[in-house]
Amino acid sequence: MSFINSAFRLMVSRPLFATSALTMCLALIATDHPSAQAKEPQRWTSEIMMSVKRIGSVQVSPDGKRVAYAVRDAIMEGDISEFRTHIHLANADGTDRLQLTRGDHSCDDPQWSPAGDRLAFVSTRKGKKNLWLIRPDGGEAEPLTKMKGDVGSFKWSPDGRSLAFTATDAPSEEEEKRKRTKDDAVVVDERIKQSRLYVVAVHSTSKSQARPKALSPADRSVVSEANRSGRAGFDWSPDGRTIVFAHARSPRPDDWTSADLSTVDVASGTVKKLASSAAAEGSPIYSPLGTAIAFTVSDEPATWAGARRVHVVSSSGGSSQELADTHDGFGRYSELIGWSAEGKKIYFSELRGTSLELSTLPLAGPPKVVGHQDGMSLGGFHLNARRTHVGFGWETLDRPAEAYCSTIEHFKPVKVSEVQPELPSTAQTGRTEIVSWKSSDGFDVDGLLTYPRDYRKGTRYPLLLVVHGGPMGAFTQSYDGSPTQYPVALFAERGYAVLRPNPRGSSGYGKKFRYANYGDWGGGDYRDLMSGVDHCIELGIADRDRLGVMGWSYGGYMT
Repeated sequence: MSFINSAFRLMVSRPLFATSALTMCLALIATDHPSAQAKEPQRWTSEIMMSVKRIGSVQVSPDGKRVAYAVRDAIMEGDISEFRTHIHLANADGTDRLQLTRGDHSCDDPQWSPAGDRLAFVSTRKGKKNLWLIRPDGGEAEPLTKMKGDVGSFKWSPDGRSLAFTATDAPSEEEEKRKRTKDDAVVVDERIKQSRLYVVAVHSTSKSQARPKALSPADRSVVSEANRSGRAGFDWSPDGRTIVFAHARSPRPDDWTSADLSTVDVASGTVKKLASSAAAEGSPIYSPLGTAIAFTVSDEPATWAGARRVHVVSSSGGSSQELADTHDGFGRYSELIGWSAEGKKIYFSELRGTSLELSTLPLAGPPKVVGHQDGMSLGGFHLNARRTHVGFGWETLDRPAEAYCSTIEHFKPVKVSEVQPELPSTAQTGRTEIVSWKSSDGFDVDGLLTYPRDYRKGTRYPLLLVVHGGPMGAFTQSYDGSPTQYPVALFAERGYAVLRPNPRGSSGYGKKFRYANYGDWGGGDYRDLMSGVDHCIELGIADRDRLGVMGWSYGGYMT
């Protein structure tokens, strides 16, 4: 929940352990001494953890032959300490890998033009985040926009002659002056910056750079998806004449419930309401022929636990058709990906338990799973322009992320990247497995249990209980060695067992489960957490006299 977004606590069962617990946390973040590395080259270290790269925006070219993807590195050189992202390319079979962008400024979110001859991306090369163009065969990137507010999401027009994008309102002269003089006091919810929809023409050279045209009303803020991928909240019609977009009163956290859908005529700027109700509408996507639009509708009134249904409406408006419900009630981790080529079904991804599934939702009938395997997709699934291939980053509990692609009809993922070769093959994280138990009131719960690196059966270990945020968040089968709020692999390396439960209220287990802690924070969910700790003690793993608890956001509240 937004009002406890930064909550954090570390508490322990005995006062004598408090000082050592704090020392432990500081030691985990600190750089390991070189002599210790020389003695134990096979141990998991903070340096190894920070060398783990992140994969995002995996995009397959329209012809399905090449893949662009973004790689994020932690740069720690001298007084530089930052994450930096750059764009890479590879053939769809994983050959001919190359890094396309370089430099001291991040380049992210690559998107192929419909002809596959150029890539658009966002970068802070000139200060603010703006749109740039580059050819996939190399050469200098060219700036496309010079917005004074950061560019957010963007999409190519079907003919490749324009790009639609969102950008936040530029700071005023007064705000710029205050920034220069370090007068950085802020009044919450004052001078709200709307996210507006623009379109800009794409010319053959940067010398003929066009001026972006604003399309959305001044009193509306364009809504992007509040999930892992940050997917755009708008879409082009196949003929390129119209854009459908989701908009709310403002980008304030509580105003998402006011989201509606409208269309705008690109040439005239005329805006028409498409879907408006007491529910929150979002994620609009045109069908291949442009006759229909798929979108999501929240429960009414909208609630924070995130129950939605997929609807389809005629692109000219009118009443909508509600499609079948999904496993998780289209919750927080569910996402519309795109229509199939023949326009008879819609691809979507959804969390099931601790893994992400790719599925289809036909216009009539129940959803069907296209691909299921243990792990998580980083940055979501991305369908290419011709709807033949899907790109995604994939990670598992014991394998760091890489970029993958697959044909959409016959889901057989192919790894196309190799960005983690420097990870020592001997550096292993502690073993993690899914564990299940019954809460004290008979409620079925599961979670992830990570064993200490040198676990020996029959020996009890200190247990750390980690509580996720949300409460509709979830612990998933993502790589244990990634740098996160609480570095699980480092805890395991230091001899701790780590339990990450998904108590009632979590995503991935259905709408009923996700709403089971409504009006009951600290009740049934607390029993789920404590019974999980008891389960680890009963398994002979946890030492009941050495227990720690930590969490962020809702997890801070529960701590």
